[in-house]
Amino acid sequence: MKSFKVTDFNAPLTEVNEPTPQPTGTQVLIKVKAAGVCHSDLHIWEGGYDLGHGRKPLSLKDRGVSLPRTMGHETVGEVVAIGPDAKNDPKAGNLKVGDVCLVYPWLGCGKCELCLADQENMCLKGNSLGVYCDGGYADYMTVPNAKYLINLKGLDPVTAAPYACSGVTTYSALKKVESVLHHPIVIFGAGGLGLMALSLLKAMGGKGAIVVDIDARKREAAIEAGALGAVDGAAADALEQIAAKAGGPVYAAIDLVGNAQTAQLGFDCLTKGGKLVMVGLFGGGAPWALPLIPIKAITIQGSYVGNLRETEELLDLVRTKKIAPIPVTTMPLTKADEALNALKTGKLVGRAVLTP
Repeated sequence: MKSFKVTDFNAPLTEVNEPTPQPTGTQVLIKVKAAGVCHSDLHIWEGGYDLGHGRKPLSLKDRGVSLPRTMGHETVGEVVAIGPDAKNDPKAGNLKVGDVCLVYPWLGCGKCELCLADQENMCLKGNSLGVYCDGGYADYMTVPNAKYLINLKGLDPVTAAPYACSGVTTYSALKKVESVLHHPIVIFGAGGLGLMALSLLKAMGGKGAIVVDIDARKREAAIEAGALGAVDGAAADALEQIAAKAGGPVYAAIDLVGNAQTAQLGFDCLTKGGKLVMVGLFGGGAPWALPLIPIKAITIQGSYVGNLRETEELLDLVRTKKIAPIPVTTMPLTKADEALNALKTGKLVGRAVLTP
């Protein structure tokens, strides 16, 4: 089995050849067909997050991410072997060899109150695949339990892979402002998540979104994807442009970037009683004037990926609404380093997906 591992933070990935694992217990072995390259992979590769305000960066090593680690949490694979205990597990459903499935990666301890309530993505002892356990930058991947495999039922593996992260992340964020989607909302960031959010917003019956991004190519991609308007976040009159394009009060903003500038603009564009959903992990410190939070009665809510139920809902929505996929650039697994660097330097529009 070939895999590409982080063996040292901020260093090129290391190609490793080792025996292909065989599933034990409830495990399922898949042959990887597609693995998305996500901004979260950049943070894992770099080893931490910028917390701003002069704070020490948040070290992923201190959070339990050990090396070497095979990244890749947006994975689609074909089932090639099923562990002996999985065959009789009711959670396995009708899973069989040959099924092509999306892997739900946001695993928890499986034992705490949150995990037992199907909120594993909120578990304090995360076991996320591609983060704390090996993921999809490989020929083969072991999935701990069949319940984390969602049959694609004919969806294209390459365009479906991003639903495991960018898809469920934006879907979960949109659900947090679902009550105001009949008004235009503002989305910060027109990368893979932003374009995904536009597709899902339309499928959920939303009025639409004004998209803010400093990259002209990405703003153009957002317009092509159906945005109501696109604004350069670096423009001196960005706030005025957002207000003009919204044509009325803005009740919700979703920040898919997560730096001081987007967080400030997201806060400022909201009307009284509005909600700012923070998703992006770019880094930096919170910029808001504290008195304005109660004066404007603003809700600021973090949103971290999504749970298994939301991922299943998302794939059902994709099938029933025939949602158009976001733009993807396919690259061979052997060019995983090149894909990460292209993402880091902002050269990608949409998503890079590694294939065998």
